[in-house]
Amino acid sequence: MKMKANDVVQLIKEKKVKAVDVRFVDLPGLWQHFTVSAREFSADAFEEGLGFDGSSIRGFQAIQESDMLLMPDPATAFLDPFATVPTVVLICTVKDPVTGLAYSRDPRYVAIKAENYLKSTGIADTAYFGPEPEFFILDDVRFGQSYNHGFYYIDSSEGFWNSGREERPAASAPSQNPGYKMRYKEGYFPVPPMDSIQDIRTEMMLALEEIGIDVEVHHHEVATAGQCEIDMRFDSLTSMGDKLLKFKYVIKNVARRHNKTVTLMPKPIFQDNGSGMHVHQSLWKGKKNVFFEKGTYADLSKNAVYYIGGILKHAPALLAFCAPTTNSYRRLVPGYEAPINLVYSQRNRSAAVRIPLYSRSEKSKRVEVRFPDAAANGYLAFSAMLMAGLDGIQKKITPPAPMDKDLYDLPAEDLAKVAKAPGSLNEVLDALENDHEFLLKGDVFTPDLIEMWLDYKRTKEVDAIRLRPHPWEFALYFDI
Repeated sequence: MKMKANDVVQLIKEKKVKAVDVRFVDLPGLWQHFTVSAREFSADAFEEGLGFDGSSIRGFQAIQESDMLLMPDPATAFLDPFATVPTVVLICTVKDPVTGLAYSRDPRYVAIKAENYLKSTGIADTAYFGPEPEFFILDDVRFGQSYNHGFYYIDSSEGFWNSGREERPAASAPSQNPGYKMRYKEGYFPVPPMDSIQDIRTEMMLALEEIGIDVEVHHHEVATAGQCEIDMRFDSLTSMGDKLLKFKYVIKNVARRHNKTVTLMPKPIFQDNGSGMHVHQSLWKGKKNVFFEKGTYADLSKNAVYYIGGILKHAPALLAFCAPTTNSYRRLVPGYEAPINLVYSQRNRSAAVRIPLYSRSEKSKRVEVRFPDAAANGYLAFSAMLMAGLDGIQKKITPPAPMDKDLYDLPAEDLAKVAKAPGSLNEVLDALENDHEFLLKGDVFTPDLIEMWLDYKRTKEVDAIRLRPHPWEFALYFDI
């Protein structure tokens, strides 16, 4: 049963909570918060909201329109497992105090509108999403950029580059390297001691379960240097957007307990696998899976095929929300299991959309979109994929025939016929600018949100990278 305002007030009393932490997400996808004394917090906050300065938040208001309200959702309440004093966390939507309307650039509000639009179409009642975020657990991260230098340095005791390093397990011990280092592209998935972070991942799993997130599996991933995956059980769109933020919060704070750090950057390590976030999705109407039809290719219904058609047709624009960083396109390149081919297939992991065949039952039938990464704002990425899929169903967009061959081994003339994902953030932003009408249906995305997204990404990220010399340019050009 979902908690209501009075239930939260009662929880505060029963658990002797001292602080109430209210959280919301900025446009790029980073969780923001401030804390209210539990003595000052009352049920009125759920109706009246809590004020904050929106001009200091990325992608939100201008300085002359700074005042905004946070509206806590009582159904999202949980006890913070990392706070020293008892603290309740509440996830909020954002409201304009002048108009009294929900804020159009609030990503969580976009997700709520997407779910409402789905119901209005009559196609389905519920969209389920199950992301599989990948990430690295590292020991050391340093980076810097100034007028006369630019560098990054990352390290992990598990990294194969440390196979020859003199290591000291204790200050008084002689040099000793145990030798168990994950070879490049061979991290999937040896047992400990090769997998040195098994216990940390299990601790992350238990912390996630403690705050109400069901975890299906965790394991080491393909890359060296602590690449991991923890899979959450599927949930409805907005709820899964909430859970993705909780997920990032938990894994980062558990790592910190162990004097380690987590990055969800898509490609932090050169020439090894990057981190994606494959997203499983299905539509349900009542107790019926809209995507299931026994006896067809992969037991997919016509609507499931059309949904895939919409995803593939709009993939270049979707990437602007699903793989939204310049670093995302270091990952989306051939040779690292990267899903750059805009086709679908049962089982084939080199396709942009895969149909898992672990089970042939109706309840497990789903499509897996493989090009997103965990740098995405989940509310926006999930909503955009749903809108693309619904556009495919509404327009009966038929995708290219499924491809069950190894797409990386296709003859050049055949591979040339397969559409590819764009290769840079700048390209996908251009694609979004030219193809976003499907996102505007039902006022789910608004023109001002899309314009702000394009402007922010181009000025703060594309141009910021484009204008700076790259360290490898010195290796290539210094002696010219």
